Amino acid sequence: MADHQELANSGQAPEVASLQTRGMILGGIGLALCAAGYMADSARFFEAYLVGYLYWLAISLGCLGWTMIHHLTDGNWGFPVRRVWESGARTIWLMALLFIPILLAGDHLFPWMAEGALEDHIIAGKAGYLNTTFFSIRALLYFVIWGGMALILTSTSYKQDSEGPEPLGVRLRLTSGPGLLIMAITVTFSATDWAMSIDPHWFSTIWGFLFAASDLLAAMAFTICIAKMLEHCPPLNKALTTDTFHDLGNLLMAFTMLWAYMSFSQFLIIWSGNTQEEAPWYLLRMDNGWIIISVILIVFHFMIPFTVLLTRKTKRAANVLVKVAIFMLMMRFIDLYWLTMPTLTAHGEHGAGFHPSWIDIAPWLGVGGLWLFFFSMQLRERPLTPLTDPRLQQALEGTGGHH
Repeated sequence: MADHQELANSGQAPEVASLQTRGMILGGIGLALCAAGYMADSARFFEAYLVGYLYWLAISLGCLGWTMIHHLTDGNWGFPVRRVWESGARTIWLMALLFIPILLAGDHLFPWMAEGALEDHIIAGKAGYLNTTFFSIRALLYFVIWGGMALILTSTSYKQDSEGPEPLGVRLRLTSGPGLLIMAITVTFSATDWAMSIDPHWFSTIWGFLFAASDLLAAMAFTICIAKMLEHCPPLNKALTTDTFHDLGNLLMAFTMLWAYMSFSQFLIIWSGNTQEEAPWYLLRMDNGWIIISVILIVFHFMIPFTVLLTRKTKRAANVLVKVAIFMLMMRFIDLYWLTMPTLTAHGEHGAGFHPSWIDIAPWLGVGGLWLFFFSMQLRERPLTPLTDPRLQQALEGTGGHH
């Protein structure tokens, strides 16, 4: 009974409490910087807010995606970190609340919301879809769907701790199949609404798939970081093995490759098509200093991490793998910055040039601190692993550790 009670309270680990405290501190600093940034340059603040918001939303959605993927596959690779994904998925309700500033600043972020936008014949042709009312309804629908799926999946999963793995496991699998399809559709539309429509003249059919792959990549990198942080906490000190990190490293490499494939495919199709509507998007990112970021992404978002992750030794060494994961989380911010900021700032006082500002980091830090605080709060409320999963008992009876 004592052992069961210890497992039931495993979410109260000091490492989780420490992460929650750090999230609160970072959030406080970030929000103070946000206030200063808004007063210094409100336009730049909202542009930076969109980037920072999309960054943390990607991890929330990625965690929801990995939760469903694991329920469908039921692989050993996901069992020790399932609670991490479930806690990340439950932050979607926080992200729904934090979407409000984007709605309030819509006329600045989205040209089609601005006064007189319908005088542009291209925007006028898309007005049936790109209008403030329908945009707001779609955003509400996305969050209801994502939040609803997260609530159903996590609450059902938590019930397994008291009721056993079946038949609740069947319900989770039956929910996750259609759920992944629904998520693919909603992520595609939300990426179109919140990131692509900042340039209403431009379009890409790969955009939604690129964002979906990026969400899963960001969430996997985050998962590796949390797994490393919790590797000495019971029962994860038994459940997290070298094989687990190896599997997570393989998935990190796979989605790094998928991100590169989709990014290059988008570039190749648009560049070879050379149309007036599409090509300027890349021309903007090949000039005015943005070419530096473009090269950085090619080298540091793909070539170097891919090369490092090719080796089996790297993926089986948690101390090394977590450094790659942290590096990839940094690259995810740079990629989102590159995807959105050139378009957002093209008509500002500095024109289309690359002019980074301290304000660009403030919303990322503020939203991130709140996200980590809420994530840690979710993680602390429950055991760190599913208590009735047969693999937990096998891990506890085995040698444990990193073998």
